Amino acid sequence: MQGSRNFQENDGPKWGAKRGNPQKYQEQTRCRFCRSKEEVDYKDVQMLKKLCTARGKLFSRKRSGNCAKHQRLVKKAVKYARFLALLPYVG
Repeated sequence: MQGSRNFQENDGPKWGAKRGNPQKYQEQTRCRFCRSKEEVDYKDVQMLKKLCTARGKLFSRKRSGNCAKHQRLVKKAVKYARFLALLPYVG
């Protein structure tokens, strides 16, 4: 059958295939707190600053590499550090 199309052919990119774009964030298997057994602490301002943007927003889980449990703990720690004036609310 000359007119029929064989779907086993590898003519082009498959659905969901990568398009050659470099990954924006490198995938890691575990979050930084799970790997190092380090606790999230509101007093550790340097660590909390690494997890915030220059404007004071928290980085997403994908960008920071945290698991859901530790991302929630970081959120609470940042809010408490802001309340105690250890971190600025904006910039």
